[in-house]
Formats: sequence, structure tokens, C-alpha cells
Amino acid sequence: MKVAGDNVTAHPYSLPRESKSARTPSRQKTCNLVKILHAADLHIDSPLRGLVQYEGAPWEQLRQAPRDALRNLVNEAIDEGVDLALFAGDIYDGNWKDFNTGLFFSAEIARLTEAGVAVVVLAGNHDAESKITKRLTLPANAVRLGHDRPETLRFEGLGVAVHGQSYAQPDITDNLARHYPDPEPGVFNIGLLHTALTGRDGHEPYAPCTLEDLTNKGYDYWALGHVHRREVVSESPWVVFPGNLQGRHAKETGPKGYTLLTVEDDEVISVEERHVDVARWTRCDVDASGAGSSTDVLDLAQAALGKAVDEAEGRTVAARVVITGTTDAHDALLSEHEELEADLRARSFEIGDLWIEKFQIATNRALDLAGLRESVPAIGAVLEAIAALRDHPDELVELHGATFESLRERLPLAARGADGIDPKSEPALRNALEAAEARLLTIMGEGGRE
Repeated sequence: MKVAGDNVTAHPYSLPRESKSARTPSRQKTCNLVKILHAADLHIDSPLRGLVQYEGAPWEQLRQAPRDALRNLVNEAIDEGVDLALFAGDIYDGNWKDFNTGLFFSAEIARLTEAGVAVVVLAGNHDAESKITKRLTLPANAVRLGHDRPETLRFEGLGVAVHGQSYAQPDITDNLARHYPDPEPGVFNIGLLHTALTGRDGHEPYAPCTLEDLTNKGYDYWALGHVHRREVVSESPWVVFPGNLQGRHAKETGPKGYTLLTVEDDEVISVEERHVDVARWTRCDVDASGAGSSTDVLDLAQAALGKAVDEAEGRTVAARVVITGTTDAHDALLSEHEELEADLRARSFEIGDLWIEKFQIATNRALDLAGLRESVPAIGAVLEAIAALRDHPDELVELHGATFESLRERLPLAARGADGIDPKSEPALRNALEAAEARLLTIMGEGGRE
């Protein structure tokens, strides 16, 4: 490389080893048409803590999924004739111990560069945690942006300039974007940044900045990373979170992949969402409002899981099933929870490549509670007390402090552990109230309506 200006580097973009005339049609391109791949948050070899304890969990397949997703990305980039690949941080997952993690990434990047794809890598907060990352050498034609200050790479053969800055340490609280340089004249300008903008749920507010900070820079496209759910923040200019390549747990649901940007004569022609995940996490909310029995609910859940498997298009599906709605089957669902879960898991083998991560009951009772309270005052008084405690968490806290704490001391030690009874846990007390209410109505509800 040669220095083209203050902190501006001219990148010697090179064509693939085969001659231009020898390319397949998918590799042919005109000089003014550029394809740019934007990916982030690969989290290669992310540890799946606690997954092994789940019976039947395809934990080895899920552990391997981030690597397989990157292989898919590289294969698609080569087939698509991508010119430039941008990785907006968090390639790795913290201070990884196995050097093979870095070697795997370098090998995949080498496949890109050997096909003539220029690569720019930015270190995010997780990458900055790793000492090994700093010693890892990337293949020729791939560049890792520095962390001392923002820098600019000019890709002369593409008419593209990339501006960016890596993280020097994990917890960056400065507004990095504010110091990014002015756009380069006569080229398509891209800002590469690892940030949560003004904040996103589930993500630390690193490198905070506003949308206005970005738009005021005058760049044509902002390639962001850090947020694991795909989001097009703006289209003028384009400001995009591609999301992560592969969902890693039940909170990272839905299709995952990268963004493919096509530019012609310095104008954005298309911004496409491409999916390369190999295992898909999903949440199946099953409305049981019309169900009269627990068997009806299982049939509804089976149908929802079947739809999720179809939509995954051959990928492994990891599903969390949540039964919702007001239903006559409410009490049966609560009392038969374990049996129903086992039945649904058995049915899952007939549906497809599917693993049920959790089976949760979140339904409401369809009984005429007002009539029941009126006809059986004793039941009504108990139900009203339960409702009052459920609706007023402060009273629930007072209850466990005044009443249940003394009871806890009488419990055997085995019942006080992590899997035992915790009277100081508000969720545990809420679950206990629900169970008591269901039990009461199951035993006495029908008699109260006679």
C-alpha cells in the first residue's frame, strides 16, 4: 500500500487470479458497478453456556453454527462476485483461548481475497478483549483498521472510500463517529462503526452517537455493527445494522445474515438482506383462546412448530413454545404441564429438524370468576386476596418478608437451594400464587357453579 494523504491509504484493489475474460457471468462486472458485503457480530466459537444440560439439545450443531454461517457467507460472496467485504466488529467472542478460532477466520478471509474480494475488518468490543486477536495476521488484500484514530482506505479500482476505527479496549464510551474524517471527493464513502447509536435493548451503549452525527458526515452508507437484530435506521443516507450472522440463543430469533449493497456510478442501487444462518431460533406464541382441552392446545402447538420448520427452509429449528390466551384448558395446562411438554417433544420428531428449547404456559382462565366469587364467598375472598397480591408487587414483597421468611427457616436444606423454594423471589411467589389459584379452582370451581 502507499500513503495517499494524512491517514488516508490507497488500497491496491486487485482482480481475481483468473483473467477478467475467463470469469463466469456471475463474476463479470463493469467498472462502475460495485458489490459490497456488510456483515457484523460473527461471534465465532461463542460458548453455549448451560446448553449441554438440556436433554436432546443439538448443542454440538449449535456450537458449530457460527462457523458454518461464515462459510455460507464466503461461498455466497464468491458466487455473487462481491468486490468488497466489510466486517463491522465482534468477529470473535471475548478473550477466546483457542488460537484455532482466529486461524479459522483467517482461512475464510483468505478464500475471499484469493477470489479478488478486498476485505476490511474492524475490531469491536468483544474483539478488543482478546490478546490473541492483536497478534493474528490477516491475509494479503485484507486490512484491520487501527484503533489510535479514525483512518480512511481508498479503493481506487472500485471508487470507494472506507472510514473507520477499531476499539482499543472493550468499553468505549467516546463518540467515535464525531472524529471520523470528511468524505473523500469523487468516490462512494462508507463509514464503518461499531456502536449502539443512542442505545438498543440488550446491548451496551458503546461508542454512543446520534443518527444526526452520522448523517451530518456526508457519507453515502454507514455500515454498523454491535446490534444483533437487523435494522435499517435510515435510507437517506443508508444507515444499517445487518444483525449477527447466526442466532446463538432464544433471544436471537428469526433469520440471520448479512447485507449486500450494490452501487452504480456512486449511487445505491439495492440494499438486500441475505440469510446464511444454519440453525434458527424461534418463539412460537400459540393462542389457545379457542381450545377446549389440553389436546387441542397440543394440536395448535404442533401446527405452529410445523410452520416454523417450513419457514426455516431446511435449517435446524430451536423453538421456545409459549401458550397464551384465555382458555377453558387453562387449569389442565397448568396441572399437566410436564406431561404435555413430554407429549409435544415426542410429536416434534415427526415435524422435522426441530428441538424444543422450552415449553411455557402463559394462559388465562376462562371461568366466570365474578359468578364464582358471588356464589361461594369463601372462594371469592381467597381469589380476591390472590388478585390483590398479584396486582401489587409491593404487598407481595411485604408478604414474603413478614410471613414466608420464617417458614423458609423450617425447610430442609435441600429445599433451599437454587432449584428449591425462594420466598424472596417475586417471580417465584407469583408462580406460587398462580399454582394456588389453579389448584383451588380445579378442586372447588365446578362445585361452586352448581
